[in-house]
Amino acid sequence: MVKKLATIIAISLIAAANIPVAAFELPMQIQPVNPVNQLDLTPQNLIGVPTKRATLSRNDIKNQYAIALDRFIQSNVKSSYADFKILIETTPVNDYAYMQMAERMADLGFFSLSELSVSKMQDKDITDIVTEDVKRFYFPSQKLQPDDEIYLGEMYSNIIYNAQSREATTELLKNTALLQTSDYANYIAALGYLKSGDIENANIYIDKAISMNSKNLNYKKLQAEILSQGKKPKDALKIVAFIKQQPLYSSEFVRKVNSLEQFILYKTQKNEIQKNYHLGYYYYYENEDTKAVRTLLGALSTKKKINADVYSLLSRVYFDMNDYDKAQDAASKALKIDNGQIYALSVFGDLAFRNKDYKQAREFYEKAAKDKSTPANTIKLAKTYDLLGKKEKAIDIFTKVLKAYNNSYAAYYYIAINDKSKELAYLKKCVALNNNYKDGWLDLARVEIERQNFDEAKTYLATAKHIDENDFRYYYYQGLISKNQGLQDDAIFNFKKSLILNPDFTPAKEELNI
Repeated sequence: MVKKLATIIAISLIAAANIPVAAFELPMQIQPVNPVNQLDLTPQNLIGVPTKRATLSRNDIKNQYAIALDRFIQSNVKSSYADFKILIETTPVNDYAYMQMAERMADLGFFSLSELSVSKMQDKDITDIVTEDVKRFYFPSQKLQPDDEIYLGEMYSNIIYNAQSREATTELLKNTALLQTSDYANYIAALGYLKSGDIENANIYIDKAISMNSKNLNYKKLQAEILSQGKKPKDALKIVAFIKQQPLYSSEFVRKVNSLEQFILYKTQKNEIQKNYHLGYYYYYENEDTKAVRTLLGALSTKKKINADVYSLLSRVYFDMNDYDKAQDAASKALKIDNGQIYALSVFGDLAFRNKDYKQAREFYEKAAKDKSTPANTIKLAKTYDLLGKKEKAIDIFTKVLKAYNNSYAAYYYIAINDKSKELAYLKKCVALNNNYKDGWLDLARVEIERQNFDEAKTYLATAKHIDENDFRYYYYQGLISKNQGLQDDAIFNFKKSLILNPDFTPAKEELNI
């Protein structure tokens, strides 16, 4: 899970898309579409100014995207569409950028712009998984004309951002021809009715959308939310179960489904303490760590079993926030109540691993890995075996993980770096499953440097840098490229920068004869 990224663009959703923490402000609905959620758009200097095609700085990129998004929010959708189209068309070849834009545009209902992004993708080994997930999750059954996309975008903008759900829905219902032919139009009508509190009509129109396009998972997602607020809220859980069984492979879409499940559990629980627990879990999946902590602390009670679950999840959130003392304290409390709490066991393993006590880490991971619902702890266990000098054991575990979980990007990565015959193919599979997995992009750059393919290596490094611009390996590899291209001063600068970030990095020292 990527939770602490240094992204190119991190535009927060406006208040309408944020979910407050205080009990009296608890969320009534999930935002069915999140146009910007820690958006990673493009590597620096990839997007040209539309008129002059000059290089944009990082702030320019942020501003260009922010302007287009703000126009969408203000319901100036035609201009927004044009701005986004220019951004896509003026972006030089970079698959990471195109994958990001393909998902964001589909998220907004700009399906033609999503397809434009897909058409520019070069390496299908990296991009196919995201492309398939985007289409499976968002795309309507019938292709919309650009004018219809803009019209429905205006309806969506007014429903979600401009407090005009009733007016927009009334306007849309006049367009009977579009409602008869477009499943997406019926989805928007259902969304409008839901936002205005008309659950009965929301059900009618989401049913129509699904009858016209039963494969669209975003429609199912909205159906679950509508059902959670109706007379039979537990029926929503059946929809969630159906969505979880569908073939979504990229990590972002897996996160979306997990987040939806916790939100629906929050909506369907009657016990306030359990509601807060699932709401905290929802915030966790939405990468809202502070909100997760505050909500989970509010879920603590006199019932020990509930407290064990809460403390266990709290320990994971605290660890991810780098608050290691609180993580240890919460994990200890969880295990004192129930010694089988998976998150707590995993956190103790992580704490030991962080302190390089790999034997103790292995003991905790072995216990946590008994939970077969996720490969995460089994992967951590394999890493400890590797660091304890038992590489064959580690590779055997990773191989078994891939047989059981074919979407485990981490398993693909660790097999890749230990098996030259699978290196390139598995590294591409890794970043295909998780576009924001920095190590995968860095090692792809390393492989291309070894092959003297410096332009390709630079593209991979640009992506890695904008996931985390403070990784010492980025500067080391840039130094190697500069050295091979005869740019000695640039090479020295990058090797020194690598050592500033990691003073103990031997390869950089060797390059500088230190």
